Amino acid sequence: MKKLLLLSLIMFFNAMITLAQSYEIKVVTIIESIIPSGLGRSRMVSSNETRNFKEFTSTRGGEDDDRNKSDRDDIRVSGFEETKLLNFYNIAGIRFQNIAANDALISSKITSMLAEGWDLAFVTSAVESDGGKDDGKGIFITRLIFKRKK
Repeated sequence: MKKLLLLSLIMFFNAMITLAQSYEIKVVTIIESIIPSGLGRSRMVSSNETRNFKEFTSTRGGEDDDRNKSDRDDIRVSGFEETKLLNFYNIAGIRFQNIAANDALISSKITSMLAEGWDLAFVTSAVESDGGKDDGKGIFITRLIFKRKK
């Protein structure tokens, strides 16, 4: 019985490791401007290129406290998809029609990704809003994280 349980656990963990290695991930970032008067830029972007984070990562602490000297130009990607979105505000204030139009474009992107075999795994969002009279800046950002089997 113990051998069967141990064998089952080994098979389970092996399957989990295999499963974790058999997916690719794609991130779609949506930036929607909340700058008054419609002066901001809103976009949906996703990279067509990959990067290995390990090439741009250093470990710090202790005696070997070397700072990361990666070249930022090597991190940048030139191949990416950019979809223009409408700003939340126009000269008259918040524009609900713009929000609905953005929702239609985002829905279209998600539908297209699902048709290509991607699964929506996670959604994260954040906002940096107008901080008062002298700020005049703000964005609403959403990251859609997709996965699919390789």
